[in-house]
Amino acid sequence: MTKSELIAHLLDENPHLYQRDVERIVSTIFEEISHALINGNRVELRGFGAFSVKKREARLGRNPRTGDAVEVPSKYVPYFKTGKLLRDRLNNK
Repeated sequence: MTKSELIAHLLDENPHLYQRDVERIVSTIFEEISHALINGNRVELRGFGAFSVKKREARLGRNPRTGDAVEVPSKYVPYFKTGKLLRDRLNNK
């Protein structure tokens, strides 16, 4: 589902809301999650899951084309862990 599909679905479920308001709400939620992760915080949405940041240490990788060793620097990556309720719903429990 894309962001525009999410907005369209929310509009179908809530016909009393204006499209510009729903777009602003969805954008604000995504921006706040992004800002929290940038600041190193964890974002937990009960029943859905938790967003966090993990650090990947520097390592020695391989160039798949040439096979040469390549230094890969350390970096931070976003991480999502599903909540128990979502996991159970996906597995029809």
